Amino acid sequence: MSGGEHDSVSGVAIDIAIEGGGWPEETLLRELSAQAVEAVLEILGMDGGSSELSLLFTGDEGVRELNARWRGKDKPTNVLSFPAFPVHPGDALPPMLGDIALAFETVAREAVDEEKPFENHLRHLIVHGVLHLLGYDHETDDEAELMEGLERRALVALAIPDPYA
Repeated sequence: MSGGEHDSVSGVAIDIAIEGGGWPEETLLRELSAQAVEAVLEILGMDGGSSELSLLFTGDEGVRELNARWRGKDKPTNVLSFPAFPVHPGDALPPMLGDIALAFETVAREAVDEEKPFENHLRHLIVHGVLHLLGYDHETDDEAELMEGLERRALVALAIPDPYA
């Protein structure tokens, strides 16, 4: 297990923990995470202030356990977001954004299945997770349209092709 250190992106301190899986080197995960967070803040015109974000890079089993415990879904998924405070779109950043957990096997399998570079898919999922922590969702068609539009804008800033095209 690795972690405990954090980087700051536009004022957002990013804490990273790595628990299993075949994740790339921690330095690369830090770089990709920082890029994704920066892109979200940029497209939303937000300054991170002094907020914090925790990222857990784990495997399918770790995410399955979190998904079962907190969402009642006993299966792995690619990314889970756990906001620290209730935030609505447009709110200022809270002191702690929350936690994002990513499942290596699912992320890697999706990247292969969708014929996209692993690093691009990972950054997309971090963008997706951060948007959830900022109050965006995709439960209704209107919410999904808004969130996907924001994801597309962030991905353009990262030179990542539109995953919804």
